[in-house]
Amino acid sequence: MSDDPLRQMFTGFVRLHILYHADKEPICGVEIMEELRHHGYRLGPGTLYPILHNLHESGYLKRQEAVVDGKRRKNFRITPRGKKLLDEARVKLRELVGEVLEDRDGRATR
Repeated sequence: MSDDPLRQMFTGFVRLHILYHADKEPICGVEIMEELRHHGYRLGPGTLYPILHNLHESGYLKRQEAVVDGKRRKNFRITPRGKKLLDEARVKLRELVGEVLEDRDGRATR
């Protein structure tokens, strides 16, 4: 993994996006790459697919293969373990957002 702290932080955000969308519907690499682009993330397959495979191997995503228009496609869905992780991350994210978006006087920043 890169030593760039901002890149490491964004990788965590990408993982949350993936879990969130895999909870809503099956996702595939090409589609999630496009979704992430809408949020300003520019990931290539060499970055995204290892993340998807790691989430799968860790038990947070399950993979189903299908043939669509003659091409093999791997779709990912969240697992119960992934849902638990996503729920725990939401709690931590709400807490963090509450702190990060307040200034030292306790007023919300704009």
